[in-house]
Amino acid sequence: MDEAPAHWRQIRSFVRREGRMTEAQQRAISELWPRYGVETPAQALDLDALFGRAAPRVFEIGFGMGDYLCSRVLAEPQHDFFGVEVHRPGVGRLLNRVAEAGARNLRVASHDAVEVLRDWLPEACLDEIVIQFPDPWHKARHHKRRLIQPEFARLAVSRLKPGGLLSLATDWQHYAEHMLAVLNAEPGLRNEAVDGGYVPRPATRLKTKFELRGERLGHAVFDLAYRRV
Repeated sequence: MDEAPAHWRQIRSFVRREGRMTEAQQRAISELWPRYGVETPAQALDLDALFGRAAPRVFEIGFGMGDYLCSRVLAEPQHDFFGVEVHRPGVGRLLNRVAEAGARNLRVASHDAVEVLRDWLPEACLDEIVIQFPDPWHKARHHKRRLIQPEFARLAVSRLKPGGLLSLATDWQHYAEHMLAVLNAEPGLRNEAVDGGYVPRPATRLKTKFELRGERLGHAVFDLAYRRV
């Protein structure tokens, strides 16, 4: 397994915000976790064994309340999806929705996504990594907490299959510019935008309530897409 620099391992790109869980969300975690949940493994996961088949694999970091991830899980039964989220009300909501639909192509972890990517997953196992609206940590003194850093870019490359896609979105322009600078400098990635900038919103990216609220406030959204070379 890859070893990240010590200072990077200690810095979290997220803050746990448990929030209030509804009875339905709590019940979903209690009853559905054995079906969909993944706990810290002793060694890198065998994804074929985890999902019970071989299929293209999509990994989403920070799925929030799960609207986007649920939409893709249900629309793409030929793909397997692995979502990571530390906000447990969002985990419970997602589990309820996919279970009601009878979906079998989802697994979920409630853990630090960098550790999951680095320690739980083998190299070159993913067809796509999705990161939407990560915490921008907009104060300058907090920029070191941003998820998208050179170390993370190298880790993402190592877990993507050749030709695999890294898809990102943010509504913070300064963070979008930071993402471009970091990811354009990573030799293992090729920007899908011919001008080296942003791409149009992918058809698979559902507009969530969060994004629609931002649009009403006049926030632009910046989409980025990179292929592992």
